[in-house]
Amino acid sequence: MSHQDDLHYPNTSKSEPADEAQVHHRHKSIYLLPNAFTTAALFCAFFAIVKAMSGDFAFAAILIFFSMVLDGMDGRVARMTNTQSAFGEQYDSLADMVSFGVAPALIMFQWQLKDFGTGRLGLIVAFVYCVCAALRLARFNTNIAVVDKRFFQGLPSPSAAALVAGFVWLVSENRLDVQDSVLPWVALAVTLFAGLSMITTLPYYSGKAMDVRHSVSFPKLLVALAVGLAIVSNPPLTLFALFVAYALSGYLIGFLKRKKSQSTVENNH
Repeated sequence: MSHQDDLHYPNTSKSEPADEAQVHHRHKSIYLLPNAFTTAALFCAFFAIVKAMSGDFAFAAILIFFSMVLDGMDGRVARMTNTQSAFGEQYDSLADMVSFGVAPALIMFQWQLKDFGTGRLGLIVAFVYCVCAALRLARFNTNIAVVDKRFFQGLPSPSAAALVAGFVWLVSENRLDVQDSVLPWVALAVTLFAGLSMITTLPYYSGKAMDVRHSVSFPKLLVALAVGLAIVSNPPLTLFALFVAYALSGYLIGFLKRKKSQSTVENNH
C-alpha cells in the first residue's frame, strides 16, 4: 500500500496511534538519499543552461539526459528505501520544472531560436514550451490519484525535454545534416510539437506499468539488447529516434482508441 493510501486508510488495530504518528512523521520528514539524486538532477539542468550560454550546445543537451536518468532514480530510491515524503514530492516537481521545462527551452532558444526572424517568434515558442511544461507538471500533480496508472495524460515532460535535447545533440554533433536556412524552422517545429504534446490528453504508455522484477520473454530480451547496442553505437541518433517514436505513439494510441469508441457506439445503435 502506498504512502498516500496509508493516509486515507490508516490501520484500525490497537497500534493505530503509533502508526498514525509514524505516518505523520514520514509525511513531514526530509530524507537525504532521494533528495540528493533530485539535487544532482537539478544541478545537471543548471549546468546545461550555463554550457548553452557559453555555446557548448552538445554538452548542454547531454546534461539534460543525465538529469533525466537522475530524476528517474530519485523516486525509485525513495520507494526502495521507504523514504517517500511530501517534501520530496514537492522538491522533485520543482526540480523537474527547471530540468525539463526551463533548461530545454533556454537551450533551444540560445541555439537556434534567439535570432529567428526578429527574435520575438523564437522567444514566444520557447516560452510556450516552458509554460506547457509547467501546466503538464501541475496537471500530473493534481490528477495523480485519478488517472489510469498504465498511461500518462499527455507527453511526459522528461520525454519532451529529451525530444528537444536529442535534436540539439544530434545536429550539433553533425549526426543529422540540416541546411542552415531550414534549421531554425525545424528547431521551432520540434520545440512547439514537444511543448503542445505535453498539454494534450493523449495517452502515453507509462513505464510504471512495467514490472522489471518479473521474467520477460526471450524476444523482448533480444529487443532490449538491440536497443541498448544501438544507443551505445550512436547515442544521439538512437535516443532522438526513440523519443520521436514515443512522442508519436500517443497520437497513434489516441487515434486507435477514438476509432474503437466510435465503432462501439455505432454497434450499440
